[in-house]
Amino acid sequence: MRAKAMAYGAITVVNAISIGRGSALGIDLWTHASVDLNDNAGMINVQIKSDPNESSELTCKVVSKVLQRFKVDDRYGAEVEVDSNIPIARGLKSSSAAANAIALATVGALRKKLHDLEIVKLGVKAAIEAGVTITGAFDDACASYFGNLVVTDNRKLKIEKNYDIKKRYKVLVHVPELKSYTINSNVERMKEIAPLIQVAYQQALKGNFWDAMCLNGYAHSTALGYNSSIAMEALSAGAVAAGLSGKGPAVAAIVPSNKVGSVKEAWAKYAGKLILAEINRKKAHLLR
Repeated sequence: MRAKAMAYGAITVVNAISIGRGSALGIDLWTHASVDLNDNAGMINVQIKSDPNESSELTCKVVSKVLQRFKVDDRYGAEVEVDSNIPIARGLKSSSAAANAIALATVGALRKKLHDLEIVKLGVKAAIEAGVTITGAFDDACASYFGNLVVTDNRKLKIEKNYDIKKRYKVLVHVPELKSYTINSNVERMKEIAPLIQVAYQQALKGNFWDAMCLNGYAHSTALGYNSSIAMEALSAGAVAAGLSGKGPAVAAIVPSNKVGSVKEAWAKYAGKLILAEINRKKAHLLR
């Protein structure tokens, strides 16, 4: 009773923390999760290959949620292995991708079927219980699982809009070394900019998602004390949108292929690493 699944990273278009509604865009960074069920009921052993020092609590919560859903938590334990190229705690939805991949792999190991949205919601609930999210990050989880760009109501766990991004933009991400865990975010500061984020959300609903991303990113950078010049310089160098992703510290830019070199050059003076990604248009899926 074994399965392996893959889910993807994402970047923020509109951060949901202040208004309970948000938007995110899938990118092709990935997380793999292997789940091997056994007869050691209640025992869940976890290996996080990409970052062994990270907490295993989210993994355990997700596996438990799926086993409880099928009423077999008193029958099975699990050996779980997680690997990822998504930098953890930088605002690139590493927790959402992990929750999706682990939930999907656990369902697969049980040889069961669940509707995609139910798998996503199990991961969201587990993330809340594990304390790795404030709102449940339903927007991030949907972008990670379904790809493309989603606009969601996180309070109702409802997808409001799903946009298929036709243009083949690149996604360039500036990733500082500093980690920033969502649960430690300054929620009060973010709530102070809620009126601006409401405007950004409405723009995303109308399909003006690049404008929404710029407004959201600038507002959150200012509220949380990040350098907004990084996004501004990307825009000056030819990006169609740029802004803080999640609660930071990563900054993402949507860039035409012929402007990638210019944005990289503009960002060269900032400490950290650059990741070049594609917009992801594929769903999370089983690998075996």
